[in-house]
Amino acid sequence: MKITSVDLTISAVRRSQYPTDKKPEFLLVGRSNVGKSSFINTIINRKNFARTSSQPGKTQTINFYLVNDSFYLVDAPGYGFAKLSKTKRKKFGLMMEDYITNRDNLKQVFMLVDFRHKASQDDIMMYNFLKYYKIPVTIVATKADKIGITKHQSQKNQLLNDLDLVVGDDFLVFSNVTKAGKSDVQEKIERII
Repeated sequence: MKITSVDLTISAVRRSQYPTDKKPEFLLVGRSNVGKSSFINTIINRKNFARTSSQPGKTQTINFYLVNDSFYLVDAPGYGFAKLSKTKRKKFGLMMEDYITNRDNLKQVFMLVDFRHKASQDDIMMYNFLKYYKIPVTIVATKADKIGITKHQSQKNQLLNDLDLVVGDDFLVFSNVTKAGKSDVQEKIERII
């Protein structure tokens, strides 16, 4: 996939602000600090387009990145960040539920999990939520460069076991450092659009 243009077109907090052009959308979900911004930057071949932060919980809107004027990468607020108030967490939860359950252009969810750890309760809840609504999911195990290649299979087995992946959903290992998994994600998007 050749990336010719990328624009952050909309940062939305409610349905009335979502794009109305009916282009396919690919939602990115994951815990705060799992590497969603780095994932976006790697996929679109830009260094700092999506801002990365060492402070979890920075993304507080649903951000629509229009790529090649043909599809959106949709960056959602990270889940599982304890420092946010209960009110804010509830607001984010409702905003995400509304998007996931009512968005016809949503074609696929890329659910990012940290390859170095077991799936968290939040990861399991999010995956089960997506499966309840029958949304196709690709699990993207980020930060793969941070663990030795000999541990990859056992980590993969652990995550597959934790999440109890449904037949038809994919699992891929990803690194923004080595670019592992980048072409798999791009090919998946191309197949869908």
